[in-house]
Amino acid sequence: MEKQVEKLFIDTFNKTPDKIERMSAHGSNRQYFRITAGDMSCIGVYNHDVSENKAFLSYARQLKANNINVPDIYAKDTTGKVYLQQDLGDQTLFSYIKTHGQQDVSEQYARVVKQLPKIQTIKNFDYTYAYPRKDFDGQSIQWDLNYFKYYFLKLAGIPFNEEDLEKDFNTLKSFLLTADTSFFLYRDFQSRNIMLKDGKVWFIDFQGGRKGALQYDIASLLYDAKADIPHDMRQYLFDLYFEELQKYVKVPKQQFEQLYYAYVYIRIMQAMGSYGYRGYFEGKTEFLKSIPFALNNLKYLENNVKFDLNIPALHGVFDRIIASDKLAALSSGKKKLTVRVKSFSYKKGYPHDVSGNGGGFVFDCRALPNPGREDRYKQMTGLDKEVKQYLEQYKEVDFFFDNAMNLVSQSVDNYLKRGFSDLSVYFGCTGGRHRSVYLAARCADLLSQNPDLNVIINHVEQNI
Repeated sequence: MEKQVEKLFIDTFNKTPDKIERMSAHGSNRQYFRITAGDMSCIGVYNHDVSENKAFLSYARQLKANNINVPDIYAKDTTGKVYLQQDLGDQTLFSYIKTHGQQDVSEQYARVVKQLPKIQTIKNFDYTYAYPRKDFDGQSIQWDLNYFKYYFLKLAGIPFNEEDLEKDFNTLKSFLLTADTSFFLYRDFQSRNIMLKDGKVWFIDFQGGRKGALQYDIASLLYDAKADIPHDMRQYLFDLYFEELQKYVKVPKQQFEQLYYAYVYIRIMQAMGSYGYRGYFEGKTEFLKSIPFALNNLKYLENNVKFDLNIPALHGVFDRIIASDKLAALSSGKKKLTVRVKSFSYKKGYPHDVSGNGGGFVFDCRALPNPGREDRYKQMTGLDKEVKQYLEQYKEVDFFFDNAMNLVSQSVDNYLKRGFSDLSVYFGCTGGRHRSVYLAARCADLLSQNPDLNVIINHVEQNI
């Protein structure tokens, strides 16, 4: 795979890569590689499923043509299995959630929900290469319900009456299909598939898109299990989305909201089927860690949302899921490793180790180029775009960061295996304002991709 990706890169850019780094694919069967050569980088993708690739490439072209922020596609090979796309960095909306306060998170989500209606209502969208189906119709819904039944209920040991459950499935399916299904349905519209770069939100992994109901994608985003959005924020964001939607299509809110919650249920069931398949069937236990979050969402819905559907068997199943000791035990698994990342000023001295174990690293950034010496940057910090761009032009900054993260990653792996609870990673510079802040933030963003870590960031001199 790596050789095929490398060949396409050389053929496209007439450059030999300096480095090809395999990236995490989360739950995907695709393989991603970050390719760098000098001051340029891109993402190489290998996927043996040519039909899925055709869907992604077709949708990327159409979304880009409608001014939606999606990655540029640079090239594809003759096999249809490899393509090169724009490198959007490492910060997803999900990683942002883990390192920022609720107000900041709410603002980022608000930007996303305002973009969603524009995506959903694109005119004359071409579904020729839709994969695996052109419509989120009754068949698609049935597949998701069966996924939930056989890969979650069966594998989690939740008892149910097959005939009664199928009857309720049909009732729910019939209600879902009363929605207008003529819109673009992204299918996997969730926080890991939304990137934050250059002050903008970007969208990836839309290859599962098809025609469907408006309610599905907003349900996917706001009930994304591990994002764990507070319920009051959910309501605020739903209202914001609905207000924006009226600029594109007029729909009555009460009817829309009833169908919205029905789609929340189907989305949660689809996700639980995925957790069961990946976790119980494939043995990828990290997926089981999402189940407690889904249970909390299900419990909230059962206690707070009412609509006139006669589905007693399905509600009974939900009650048994919520009450399951086996599933509840998943939330009491191994304790996460807390990594405290700080920026500081050497003039003020080293930060205090609040964990008490003294383990970790202090990286001295003072040998790196200093934007603080230039008047235009003096009042800025390493979180500002201009300072980031200044530092990113120097290869030695990336070299420093990569070496630091190699050391940190080694300790993270070891600490997790040994069950340690705390690790400190500090970055210091002269004033604690530019270089240390930039590198600490970058470090926290990268570490937040690991679901076994609880990352806490503190910029000491900025009091944030």
